[in-house]
Amino acid sequence: MRMCPHFGGLLTALAVVFGTAVAFAPMPRITWEHKEVQLVYFHQPGIFNYSALLLSEDKDTLYVGAREAVFAVNALNISEKQHEAYWKVSEDKKAKCAEKGKSKQTECLNYIRVLQPLSATTLYVCGTNAFQPTCDHLNLTSFTFLGKNEDGKGRCPFDPAQSYTSVMVDGELYSGTSYNFLGSEPIISRSSSHSPLRTEYAIPWLNEPSFVFSDVIRESPDGADAGDDRVYFFFTEVSVEYEFVLKLMIPRVARVCKGDQGGLRTLQKKWTSFLKAGLICSQPDSNLVFNVLQDVFVLRAPGLKEPVFYGVFTPQLNNVGLSAVCAYNLSTAEAVFSHGKYMQSATVEQSHTKWVRYNGAVPTPRPGACINHEARAANFTSSLSLPDKTLQFAKDHPLMDDPVTPTDNRPKLVQSGVNYTQIVVDRTQALDGATYDVMFVGTDRGALHKAVSLRSGVHIIEETQLFPDFKPVQALLLSSKKGRRFVYAGSSSGVVQAPLAFCGQHGTCVDCVLTRDPYCAWSPAASACVALHQTNGPRRGLIQEMSGDASTCPASSPMPLPPPGSSSLSCLGPDSSSSPRSPWPASGSGPDRRPRVTLLPPFLSDQAQHVHALGTFHLFCQATGPADVHFIWEKNGRELETCVPVQTHALPDGKVHVLSWLRDAIGESAEYRCSALSSAGNSTSRVRVSVMRHEVTHQEKWSRELAAWRAVAGEHEKMMQTWRKAWESCNQDTF
Repeated sequence: MRMCPHFGGLLTALAVVFGTAVAFAPMPRITWEHKEVQLVYFHQPGIFNYSALLLSEDKDTLYVGAREAVFAVNALNISEKQHEAYWKVSEDKKAKCAEKGKSKQTECLNYIRVLQPLSATTLYVCGTNAFQPTCDHLNLTSFTFLGKNEDGKGRCPFDPAQSYTSVMVDGELYSGTSYNFLGSEPIISRSSSHSPLRTEYAIPWLNEPSFVFSDVIRESPDGADAGDDRVYFFFTEVSVEYEFVLKLMIPRVARVCKGDQGGLRTLQKKWTSFLKAGLICSQPDSNLVFNVLQDVFVLRAPGLKEPVFYGVFTPQLNNVGLSAVCAYNLSTAEAVFSHGKYMQSATVEQSHTKWVRYNGAVPTPRPGACINHEARAANFTSSLSLPDKTLQFAKDHPLMDDPVTPTDNRPKLVQSGVNYTQIVVDRTQALDGATYDVMFVGTDRGALHKAVSLRSGVHIIEETQLFPDFKPVQALLLSSKKGRRFVYAGSSSGVVQAPLAFCGQHGTCVDCVLTRDPYCAWSPAASACVALHQTNGPRRGLIQEMSGDASTCPASSPMPLPPPGSSSLSCLGPDSSSSPRSPWPASGSGPDRRPRVTLLPPFLSDQAQHVHALGTFHLFCQATGPADVHFIWEKNGRELETCVPVQTHALPDGKVHVLSWLRDAIGESAEYRCSALSSAGNSTSRVRVSVMRHEVTHQEKWSRELAAWRAVAGEHEKMMQTWRKAWESCNQDTF
């Protein structure tokens, strides 16, 4: 791709005017609206909160836990419901719940929170049950509950708004949640008939945690710990190391050993192997710190030496919409727990520091360690035989001093103008033989970002609006069956099934290659962009370039260059045409000859700003495309009815350049979207403008920048003349 000098200078000028948002955070190359691509929905009337998803690859069944219901749907087409089972709360329980000050219409219902496999024919299901958490067994043959009515305390939250996590390991449930009605007693526990365990109720162990994720890491039989599996828990908690006016949040990873049986005298029925450490996710060159963990995914793949933890983070004071994805190797976390320094409570007042590094002698066997070959050789065959000195140290020192650092010591992805909520990751092989990690990340606005890690950095392939009502993505699942690959997303309003790639939507070889999607390749024989994981035949002759070099595509005949165009100014409004046109038509004919729509920087997300209530602000949008390209502005999902100025310039190659600017004032934070629409495709940019209730230090800076941009817009005609000269000097399409 070649950029003409004049055009590059224009982009630089615009970047200087607007500043940069998180060092030019990558933007999705393509934005798909929910109606533009093939999505499958599942929703039942009157049922909400589809937040528990469980996939059975063998049965091609997706189990969905919602409010007062569990469903089984066809995993290949989730619109096909197979079974349903309802678990409602009695009126008596609702009344008692309401007497305690909870909402009878919402909180006092039964929210399914635990949906785990117990056997080939049984699911273990727990619900909040009007603040009386209860667990039951769901028979998959008859798809009915067996009426076990087990006490769900410590396994399922009381409050549907409380955080929780759970994982079934060899028939035993490991969970992190609150143990009481008020949510003031958090625990990490194992529900077991012969060896139930839990954390100490002490601030150094858990301090107001928000549980996010848990999973089991199996130890290889010939490993140093001889098959003692580990269960990892991820959460965010209030810092115990430091004390400030505001509560400082710290992301954590904790580990317990499956073989733990508790202590004989000290730590009876408590974890002897519980250790926790901080997770670092920060961008050193910009001093951005992401300290609130939203979700975690464990990537396991053939050829991968060890599992990799992918985490989604946001800053604690996230009023500008920032998110990051960091990745951690299992060995890095294990090294901290196995060889790292411990922390201890400070014995003297040291400013704000409450915990300091422990540099004294460490008892043997090592506190918090699993029972391994070395311990067995010393006749410590289980945690019940550990000496009190080791157990007391473990009780008093649950926190490690060394943090767990991410790969490359920086985030994989930093994005502005969006709040990420969920993540799943797939590792796939491209035509070049290299493997790529593809991240599918859900947002709090019901969208899904697909990003791939390249040598040059992270490339966001596309954004797909999964839920038309913009509900947050609350759950994500990834299927791994060959030839039947899907992403499943759950929200409060329903479940969506999406393919891993929309290869067929790319109508030309250039579009197919420029996506840099490892799942897609251009087939010259079929004249189509095809999905590699659905291609059974030989791959010879397919075209894919992860570098984005489209020169390998078959050559197309050059388009004739029309005479220089002119410009026109119009107004988009309720009584005007929504398609301001250039006086010059587009050249050529046929779908492959039409220029596609391209939004130009600065995108709306680069213009993220904070305003005072009812304070005036401006947003700008510009694009190039065929002669019928036009804008639609939306505010909170609804098309604006006010008059929005639009300036259109014809370009020498038959394209047009369209510029539009919006002036508005709001009382509450709002989302704005600018969509460039045409017969050759669409492209959308969006931003959230935040209303600040207090004085904002950057407000004056933004006012100056916006005033400068208004001056730039006023000189737009002059700039277009320079741009036209640059355009004519180009021998090929710069886009």
